[in-house]
Amino acid sequence: MWDFQVGRSVSIMMRTWPFIVFRMIIYFGITLAYIMATGTGASVGYGVGHISTDPDGPLSFAMWGGVVGFGIVSIAVYWIREYILYVVKAGHIAVMVHLIDGRDIPYGQSQIAYAKEVVTQRFAEANILFVVDQLVKGAIRAITGLIGGIAAFLPIPGLSGLVSFINTVIRLSLTYVDEIILGYNIRINSSSPFETARQGVVLYAQNGKTMVKNAIWLAVIMWGVSFIIFLLMLAPAAAILYLMPGQLAGWAFVLAIVFAWAFKAAFIEPFAIASLMQVYFKVIEGQVPDPEWDNRLAEASSKFRELKDKALASFGGSRWGTPNPAR
Repeated sequence: MWDFQVGRSVSIMMRTWPFIVFRMIIYFGITLAYIMATGTGASVGYGVGHISTDPDGPLSFAMWGGVVGFGIVSIAVYWIREYILYVVKAGHIAVMVHLIDGRDIPYGQSQIAYAKEVVTQRFAEANILFVVDQLVKGAIRAITGLIGGIAAFLPIPGLSGLVSFINTVIRLSLTYVDEIILGYNIRINSSSPFETARQGVVLYAQNGKTMVKNAIWLAVIMWGVSFIIFLLMLAPAAAILYLMPGQLAGWAFVLAIVFAWAFKAAFIEPFAIASLMQVYFKVIEGQVPDPEWDNRLAEASSKFRELKDKALASFGGSRWGTPNPAR
């Protein structure tokens, strides 16, 4: 089945409880902002709608007011995405990397300050980390095709439709690869984030079948849990919207999705990242990036070529670096 230890991942989450709480504050705060903005927009729209001669004017205006409120918060979340990546995600990953390697970390709220210091040493500015993250995400899209997707596991003729569907599942399962590469970057104390990201992507690709297998298992687990959470969140979302003016039942579905997203971001994502980092660090132990995979990725992905160019241009960037150090 999978190669990670569920108990170890849960233990890592428990030992990084300050970040779990921090994630809850951030993501459930965003959820609350969605609720308040949607409700306020709907209320304002409902009131303005009374000036319309159309009997359905208040309901129509309320719906559009809710859409505007939802859209405003979405724009705000888009603009703070670099902060969330830099402080919340990267910081949490830094602490998890230390725990996976058996190193001591501060307890309590000092974890957050400690992790921010570690991330700042690797990435002086949030925008550098964000650029690395986006390039890695773009490069990873090429890996599914290069490793042959599910066809490598299921070489049965006449099943092209099924193979295509499962390859889509594989692509969706690669959501957290950029976080894994970030963990690798932090783990080896890199002074050249673009070069280390390139190495990390190549190491992931050359161990792609093992990594994708575990990513698929985690994706199935996460989608199942997220769907259950979505069903559970329908009731409170509907109760909130019951207090809003007009027949806005459709928004209960949207808010339930937002609730499920917040829960997934606060609790499920750290579990998945801790699990995949266990597998990744173990499987690449003692390996060096394979130049053949580097060339194949460069041919298949413009984002990887851009990452490669930035790596070669960065100060201190080497061709391949050194094998993953023993710990």
